[in-house]
Amino acid sequence: MHRRPLLIALVAVLLCGFSLTAFAQAPPADDTGIAGEAEEKTGPGVREMIQAGGLVGYIIVGLSLTMVALIVEHILSIRRKTLMPPGLAEEVHRLIGEQKYQQADQSCRMNPSYLSRVLGAGLAEVSLGYGSVEKAMEDTGAEQSSRLFRKIEYLSVIGTIAPMLGLLGTVWGMILAFVEFESKANPQVSELAPGIYKALVTTLLGLGVAVPALAAFAIFRNRIDELIAEASLLAEQVFADFKRGTSRAARRRESQRRQRSADAGVPSAIPSIDPDTQV
Repeated sequence: MHRRPLLIALVAVLLCGFSLTAFAQAPPADDTGIAGEAEEKTGPGVREMIQAGGLVGYIIVGLSLTMVALIVEHILSIRRKTLMPPGLAEEVHRLIGEQKYQQADQSCRMNPSYLSRVLGAGLAEVSLGYGSVEKAMEDTGAEQSSRLFRKIEYLSVIGTIAPMLGLLGTVWGMILAFVEFESKANPQVSELAPGIYKALVTTLLGLGVAVPALAAFAIFRNRIDELIAEASLLAEQVFADFKRGTSRAARRRESQRRQRSADAGVPSAIPSIDPDTQV
């Protein structure tokens, strides 16, 4: 299940990489042709900007390919159908109602997902009562949610590093541009403009990667929050009948203990505790 999103993301990266490579290596249009006239009117294209960015520009392009791969993988893996397989909750709920805990655990193992891991942790503690089941599900849910948040953290890292690399390339380009003042006593503005243009290109490339990376990070973070809350509520509903059954059994045992104490003529020294309040 987890290999398919990674494979599709890898294919997407390869396609983007081949497209950018072919586009960057394509020969420029003839200045006397129509394409050349259009280029003069619209300014430099993506190919020229990538080439003008130099080494830093290619590093930023590499980050953009990584960002595309991560976004594709997250789109395929962070969704309701993947985190909560359809029919799993209903099947486990039915098996728990029939007290077939082994079969329920086997069903969770056959459908690896966020919900199945949370339910599996609860099923491992059914012999200890609902309090232990609830605590196990809470701990497993916190662990699995942390893994999901760490998974999308790379997008935030890319969104932070890309503009810093762009600024680095800009500063380096400005240094090279102003070196012209050392070689020439009074350089013309037209002589400085190409160097400054190449320097600013890296900033543009960095921002072009950072904006979608941070936007995707925010979208996936909100998506994870929504799906985690929904999965936690669904897990509690799966064990709702088990909770009511254990509560009735505990009240029945307490009633029998009181009855035995009353028949023996010994007052109960232990106060009654509502089993629903036990942790």
